[in-house]
Amino acid sequence: MTRSSADRLRRLRVLLTILFTAMNTIGLVVVAWLVLAADSRQRDEHLDDELYRVTSVVKRLLRADGPDGISTAGVDRDEVNDACPQFAVLPGGSGTFPAKLSGRSCVAVDVNVLNGYAQQAVEQGKFLYGEIDAPDGSPLRMRVDPVRAQSGRYVGAVVAVADARAEAAAHERQVLWVVGGAVVLAGALGLAGWLLSGRAIRPAASALEQQEQLLAETAHDLRTPVAALRALAETAQRHPGESAELLPRTVALSAQMGEIIDGLLVRARLAAGVDRLTVQPVWLDQLVSGLVEDTPAEGARVTLTAAPCTVLVDPVLVRRAIGNLLDNALRYGRRPGEQAVVHITVAGGRVTVADHGPGVDSTTAEELFDRFRTGSGSSGLGLSIVRWVAQAHGGRLNLYNADEGGAIFELELPPAPERH
Repeated sequence: MTRSSADRLRRLRVLLTILFTAMNTIGLVVVAWLVLAADSRQRDEHLDDELYRVTSVVKRLLRADGPDGISTAGVDRDEVNDACPQFAVLPGGSGTFPAKLSGRSCVAVDVNVLNGYAQQAVEQGKFLYGEIDAPDGSPLRMRVDPVRAQSGRYVGAVVAVADARAEAAAHERQVLWVVGGAVVLAGALGLAGWLLSGRAIRPAASALEQQEQLLAETAHDLRTPVAALRALAETAQRHPGESAELLPRTVALSAQMGEIIDGLLVRARLAAGVDRLTVQPVWLDQLVSGLVEDTPAEGARVTLTAAPCTVLVDPVLVRRAIGNLLDNALRYGRRPGEQAVVHITVAGGRVTVADHGPGVDSTTAEELFDRFRTGSGSSGLGLSIVRWVAQAHGGRLNLYNADEGGAIFELELPPAPERH
């Protein structure tokens, strides 16, 4: 299925938003992981420093007791024996000295588990550290330093253990804050991506809208002269003898179509900022009079009352705007079964087009100036073009209902400066 250009632009905006959000989310995930890893490492290092302080102090207090023996008597007299973190001096399976536990129990711990780590440190001849679980499952941090006897052989180890629950709880809170902040920031970045992508494609969307509007207005404005041109051609085909009479009208219609196309192109270039209005002093009464003469009445009655006045406008665009008002009155300004009666008044830089139709509902009057909307509810652009022309010249388009019935459209244009 072929998608419209507008659909493709909408899909492009969604795709840009997804890419923008995904890239930023990946960056946030990496940053969050680094922050949490650094926080965890910092908390572990803090506990490890405390444990190292304990094991180093205890090792200095140990004394040799024979070639392979160790005396822990000096440890009992030091304040480290009654402080936290707690420690234990364990033979690690060597059996050369009795195990020594610190005087204060800060956390519940299985001595057999600690002795197993002490034996591992003795066998490997290097310190160990890491996390272990207490009997109740709470986290503990441990450091094991092997101890040498007088003979130079490792015969035991000092094992220090600290409660890691506070650090674990603080790290969990940090995880919640970082993850929650990352989620909120990812959402904010997604919204920012949506807004930025919309802003990025706005020029393309605006150009597309102008293109579609230009095509619609072209079709709208050329519909009537094309139909009239075809009617003239068919008449000339059926009645060859009338060709000489029909040819000037055909040429006039062709010229009118050219003016319409030129006006549309001018408006498109003005909307795009490429050109400016080509304003000049124009006799408004003569412009409207010529327009009425060139517009087929199709059985309607059109009257004109005009006073000489000049306005400072772009004549092509203004002629087109007034033509749209006249066309609108001829199409919709009639009662069922009756001919259209249109009266045009030109004076003081104002063009008033009044009809004897049903009038306009005040609740839907503003909708008449929207694109693709007419008084009959059908698709059209005539009145929206008139208002655009008025606004482009600094004027206004007003709509009233006559007391005796019918709609009155009043186009106000800037007057030309008086010459002295």
